[in-house]
Amino acid sequence: MNWTRIIAGRATALLFAAVALTAAAQTAAAQSEPKTSAAASSERDWWKNAVLYEIYPRSFQDSNGDGIGDLNGITERLDYLKQLGVDAIWLTPCYPSPQADFGYDISDYENIDPQYGTLADFDRLVAEAKKRDIRVLMDMVMNHSSDEHKWFKESRSSRTNPYRDWYVWQDGKGETATDKGQPPNNWQSDFGGSAWQWDETTRQYYYHKFYIKQPDFNWNNPKVHQAFEDIIGFWLKRGVAGFRFDAITTLFEDPSLADEDYLKDKDGKPVMWGDQARTDGLKTEFLPGVHTVMAEMRAYADTFSSGKFPGTRIFIGETYLPSIDALAAEYGVPGKPEFQLPMDMQLGILNKMDAAAFRAKLVDVETKINGNVPLLIFDNHDNPRLDARYGDGVHDTDIQRVVSTVLFANRGASLFYYGDEIGMKTTPPTRIEDVKDPVGKVAWPVYKGRDGERTPMQWDTTTNAGFSTASSTWLPVPPTYTTVNVQAEKADPDSLFAWYQALIRLKKTNPALATGTETVLDQDNPNVLSWVRKGPDNLSVVVSVNFKPESQTVSLSVPGPGTILKTLLKTPGAPDPVSLRAIQLGPYGVFVGELGP
Repeated sequence: MNWTRIIAGRATALLFAAVALTAAAQTAAAQSEPKTSAAASSERDWWKNAVLYEIYPRSFQDSNGDGIGDLNGITERLDYLKQLGVDAIWLTPCYPSPQADFGYDISDYENIDPQYGTLADFDRLVAEAKKRDIRVLMDMVMNHSSDEHKWFKESRSSRTNPYRDWYVWQDGKGETATDKGQPPNNWQSDFGGSAWQWDETTRQYYYHKFYIKQPDFNWNNPKVHQAFEDIIGFWLKRGVAGFRFDAITTLFEDPSLADEDYLKDKDGKPVMWGDQARTDGLKTEFLPGVHTVMAEMRAYADTFSSGKFPGTRIFIGETYLPSIDALAAEYGVPGKPEFQLPMDMQLGILNKMDAAAFRAKLVDVETKINGNVPLLIFDNHDNPRLDARYGDGVHDTDIQRVVSTVLFANRGASLFYYGDEIGMKTTPPTRIEDVKDPVGKVAWPVYKGRDGERTPMQWDTTTNAGFSTASSTWLPVPPTYTTVNVQAEKADPDSLFAWYQALIRLKKTNPALATGTETVLDQDNPNVLSWVRKGPDNLSVVVSVNFKPESQTVSLSVPGPGTILKTLLKTPGAPDPVSLRAIQLGPYGVFVGELGP
């Protein structure tokens, strides 16, 4: 839920990071761990080099012809995901919901929305995925529920109801018996307007960081903590491998209820969204109570990592943070771990190919997250796709080769969004009457919403791109499906799909790319980003990616012996370099080569 940050220019990002443990740290870790079997070690550490794939269930595969994707449709496509090389799938919310925000407004945390199937369908998906060594991750929304959840219905029924303090309620300013007064302060909803909604039944305002129909939980109430521990346990017992925690930095609000400051642009003028000056959000985000909550939830989830439930259960955080130090804190502290994989948003919203900026953020995450494993990610369901943010309309496929190389060839886990592997295009609506996203309806035409990045998966050239047999689908299939689809790209050895598949295979099978340390090379080059991954037996892999539409030649010096043994991957049609001293890269060209002693 980060579209506001795109509009307002707040400190957010899409997305990438890489980090390497030093040899000394690896040795110390190995010495401190008890001896385990290879199988147990694999179960414990599966996430550290994992390839994670985000699925928006409404848009992946429709199995029953109603125009909406569902769980059985995902099950039908598991062989495709296995072929691609995916280790785990993250499902955006498929719980029962009024769908005001397409699942992020949850009315029952322990069931499946009938649009997507049943609990039995979910169990079948988990079982079939397990047969293919694919894990299933759920989306966990702890900041808010739907206003149609039974807890909120109780909460708003009276001021004395036992569920009243499960949510955030406040009197208005200047309220009287006949006048609701003004909202308690100037806090704003990320969907526009005030974050406070008057409720006539009990004559108070409730707080909603996001949509009006998404009231925030009161995380100062211990009963809310226990309720979510129970919810997490419910899904872990069904075999899920972990959770991605939505909007997790927004759980707490400043108890003083003080007004927030207003954002200013570089010229000191207010940052506007339509006719509304935007606030900085610092009274409603990044508050320290989140660390306590996540340490509690992680301690509980860790009890499922042995015995009857083998294998580490992972926590991924939607962690839009103001600094690399804040990101480092999301991993927790010794004895109180939080996220294994908080999303690294430190790259910033550059929306352009900038080698120097990428390099600086690589160095940051290499040295400033205390040796933890990073989660690399560029794309998700809340942001325009890669073509709209990084493409130039001419070299889009080559640019996506560059981005994906950064994604998979750096150390750590990698997360990408359905359709990235075939280069799906952002396709926003052109008329307000076609908008489905509630944010787009409110903000049009300043912001057209998130429909453009949520269109149905493009499988082939049949009706509705093979997504559905329905006469119409919940969002229209983009016209690009006739050329941009899985069927066509699987048949082309030079396609983007083939590139993703090859990169993922290298990430898994090449020892240097799987577990090697990392050193950034050629640090003053403004056009080309290069790094080396050093693996066992003095075998290393060098990676060089051109961030410019003009050809470049780079000369690299690698610590220690560095003779090119063979090309592992390169932009189609590019020459094999003779030596590290003369690597020729075409426009947005990529070279990945193995070095030897």
